[in-house]
Amino acid sequence: MTINIQYVHMATSEAMNEYVTEKLNKLGKKYDWIIGAEVQFAVEHNDKTKGKICKMELSLPGPRIFASSNEGNYEDAVKNTISDLGKQLKKRKEIYKTH
Repeated sequence: MTINIQYVHMATSEAMNEYVTEKLNKLGKKYDWIIGAEVQFAVEHNDKTKGKICKMELSLPGPRIFASSNEGNYEDAVKNTISDLGKQLKKRKEIYKTH
């Protein structure tokens, strides 16, 4: 699985790159048909309580899967986004099992 991480209007972080790669690799081991992942981090300055945005799009056979979350820190945003992607992948796997 190829992972492309982008930071929008903010500095890059090696620690965040490693964290996201570790989480996505766990997901990739569970669902080995994932081709690639596009990850985008952004910050929303207008939001006082949250504002840390993580968007992920997975490439796989069939339509792409997308999830996004807006949290108080990037670690929570990554966890919630990957959790949402996991739910979508589970549904997709059930669809493929029936055929």
